[in-house]
Amino acid sequence: MRILVLGSTGYLGAHVAERLRALPGAQVLGGGRSPAADLDVDLARVRPEQLAKALASAAPDTVVNCAGATGGDAVTLAEVNARGPAVLCAALREAAPAARLVHLGSAAEYGPGTPDTPVTESAATRPVGPYGATKLAGTVAVTASGLDAVVLRVGNPVGPGAPPTGLPGRIAALLCEAGRDPAAVLRLGDLSAHRDFVDVRDVARAVVLAATAPGPLPPVLNVGGGRAVPVRDLVRSLAGLAGFRGRIEEGGASPAGSARSAQVSWQCSDLSAAEEALGWRPVHSLDEALAALWEGGRTP
Repeated sequence: MRILVLGSTGYLGAHVAERLRALPGAQVLGGGRSPAADLDVDLARVRPEQLAKALASAAPDTVVNCAGATGGDAVTLAEVNARGPAVLCAALREAAPAARLVHLGSAAEYGPGTPDTPVTESAATRPVGPYGATKLAGTVAVTASGLDAVVLRVGNPVGPGAPPTGLPGRIAALLCEAGRDPAAVLRLGDLSAHRDFVDVRDVARAVVLAATAPGPLPPVLNVGGGRAVPVRDLVRSLAGLAGFRGRIEEGGASPAGSARSAQVSWQCSDLSAAEEALGWRPVHSLDEALAALWEGGRTP
C-alpha cells in the first residue's frame, strides 16, 4: 500500500506518518514544503493540474491530508484550510480517483457547544472565527468531492511534541521558562472554557484505522477525548508536573489565554460513530498525554 501524507512534518502529520510506517507492507511518502519531503507540495499555492501530475507520479492508494494552519490572518487560513483541500480533491479526481482520502478537520467547525451535551457529526456547524470557518470550508470540499473520503473532526490534540502555537504547548513552554522559582508569576488569560482534549497518539491511530478500513466510511467522524475538561484543570496538571512553585494569575491579557473562550465556552465530541465505523476509542488518558508532553516537549 502506497500512502501519501501531506503535512508530514507538522505536529499531527509527523505522528501520523510514524504510525503508518509501522504498517506491514506500507510505503509512506511525505508531502509538503519541507526540503525533506518526497513530494514538494504547497496546497496554498499549487495549481490543480500541477498537483494532479505529482499525484499521478506518486500513484498513492491512500492520501492523508494533515496540512493545515491554526494561526495567521484570514487570508492565510483560507489558503491552507479551505483552498488546499479543494485543490487536493480536484487533483485526486483527475489523477487518482480510486484513492482513499483521509482529511483532518477540526472540532472548531462546530462552534459553541451545549454544556453536558456531546456533539454528534449531524449537529449544526456554527464556527465563530476564521479558523473554524476555513476548516469547515475544507470539510465541505472533501465531503462534496465524490471521492472515497472521510473527514476526521479532531478535538484539541495534546501529547508529545505539542507546539507552542497551541494552548498545551504554550503553557508547557511558559512553565519551562519559569522553572521552580517561587517568585515566578504566570499571567494567563481566560481559562474558564471546557475543551475536548485528545492524545495525538490516539489521533494517529484513528487515521491508520480510517486509512485501512474496508469499504466506504461515513463522511465525517469525530476524533476526540470524549469529555469536556476545564482548561484551568489542564494548566494546573501541567504546573504540577513541572513542579511549579510560583503563582498563576488568570484573566489578564495573555497569549496563553484563549481568545475563543468567551465565544466557545464548552466543547465535547460524541465518539459513538468513530467507535462503530472504525472500532476506535481513545486509549490514552489526559494525564498520560500531559506527562508525555512535559517529558518530551519542554523546550519552548
